[in-house]
Amino acid sequence: MGNSALRAHVETAQKTGVFQLKDRGLTEFPADLQKLTSNLRTIDLSNNKIESLPPLLIGKFTLLKSLSLNNNKLTVLPDEICNLKKLETLSLNNNHLRELPSTFGQLSALKTLSLSGNQLGALPPQLCSLRHLDVMDLSKNQIRSIPDSVGELQVIELNLNQNQISQISVKISCCPRLKILRLEENCLELSMLPQSILSDSQICLLAVEGNLFEIKKLRELEGYDKIWTLCESSELNHRISSGFRHPKSNLERLK
Repeated sequence: MGNSALRAHVETAQKTGVFQLKDRGLTEFPADLQKLTSNLRTIDLSNNKIESLPPLLIGKFTLLKSLSLNNNKLTVLPDEICNLKKLETLSLNNNHLRELPSTFGQLSALKTLSLSGNQLGALPPQLCSLRHLDVMDLSKNQIRSIPDSVGELQVIELNLNQNQISQISVKISCCPRLKILRLEENCLELSMLPQSILSDSQICLLAVEGNLFEIKKLRELEGYDKIWTLCESSELNHRISSGFRHPKSNLERLK
């Protein structure tokens, strides 16, 4: 990408507070953004080839609310990213991340976190410190089990589709705000799905298609009638995206 084109994007961002530069084959985080650390609210560098973030620069965007780096080649995140105290949305889908910084819980304003398509082997315990997190997407990783710490999560929606999960702690039923739990295409036996999800949790939409049991077996369990089980149906998924509410569900509690 030519210097003149980059300069034009920087000049626009100075006026709007938004810097968006997608699909440009960038291999590095643009150093010219150091001129905008005091006024950028949004950065979107998705669909590039960025392998790392400059530690000394990334932590200076103290007013940043949204950072999108989907479809890059990131393998680690610098600790300095945790200086972004106003960050509300962080999208890092389809990178090569295996873990998160130990200080990740300092992103106290974070509301939406997307880490789909990475290489996480476990549920990062740091996420339990994010008290304002509403939606978390950890789908398409390599997570094998859900530990007891999950009970401390504050999320409303948790997406764990397409992992390798075979065990789930009963503590998942203790999540105080969890309404939507997505566990499609994992390695769950029905016996490993905590009964308390059905009988003693706030969960009202449970997506479990593509595991090692038949949905009809789930229907036989006590408490099933309070859960809306999401089946693999294009028509149903369309109705969900259009705001459909199942008459037997408790989804009105999401409002």
